[in-house]
Amino acid sequence: MSDFDRTYTRTAPVGRADMAVDAGLRSFMLGVYNKMGLGLAVSGAIAWAFGNVPALQQLLFSVTPDGRLAGVTPLYFVVAFAPLVLLLGSGFVMKNPTARGTGMLYWAVVALIGASLSSIFLRYTGGSIAQTFFVTAASFGALSLFGYTTKKDLTGFGSFLIMGLFGLIIASLVSVFFRSPALIFAINALGVLIFAGLTAYDTQRLKMTYYQLGGDRNMQGVATNFGALSMYLNFVNLFQFLLAFMGNRE
Repeated sequence: MSDFDRTYTRTAPVGRADMAVDAGLRSFMLGVYNKMGLGLAVSGAIAWAFGNVPALQQLLFSVTPDGRLAGVTPLYFVVAFAPLVLLLGSGFVMKNPTARGTGMLYWAVVALIGASLSSIFLRYTGGSIAQTFFVTAASFGALSLFGYTTKKDLTGFGSFLIMGLFGLIIASLVSVFFRSPALIFAINALGVLIFAGLTAYDTQRLKMTYYQLGGDRNMQGVATNFGALSMYLNFVNLFQFLLAFMGNRE
């Protein structure tokens, strides 16, 4: 379901839509970015709380007396895998998605991912987390601007990236059993490239979706929620893969 808005409509040729002067498109895209930004803020607050407040921290982690991560509790695995279960399950439940239903799905995923991200506060220094976040934000903004303004049709590129995403998932599962530093480095490098590309691709796909919806308010609300979800997931994954390179360990 996280890929709903990547497959819901067929991409129209880029040249058919004049994107530069359409106030409706700008309003639609601002709605996507505003919801994504608010989602990131909510996730960040939840992550900080579970990573730093002892009463919440002990629900998910085992911590040494000096504040280092020693292990995770069973509840952490529930929280970590719940977003995937929600996204896959909603694909069967939401046969006729509504703006309200997809909005509830978005905020549930945001909250759960925020809780699972709390481990970064036990693994990396606060300074390196902040630095990586700003690098991610700058990169995301540039990539999204490229996707918005380019006249090149990125459909084929996006299909290639989605295939690469499935390969990345398989490689990540393999790395759980074979802890090879070279494999982990390759996964992190590919993760950065794949989610950087998906950011540009999803931006272009969203503006094409706006024109194809033809003013349908309900479906614009649905598209806004799914668009924010896709962009949010791109940002969070790009941040995590960059953090693996830039983060300083506690």
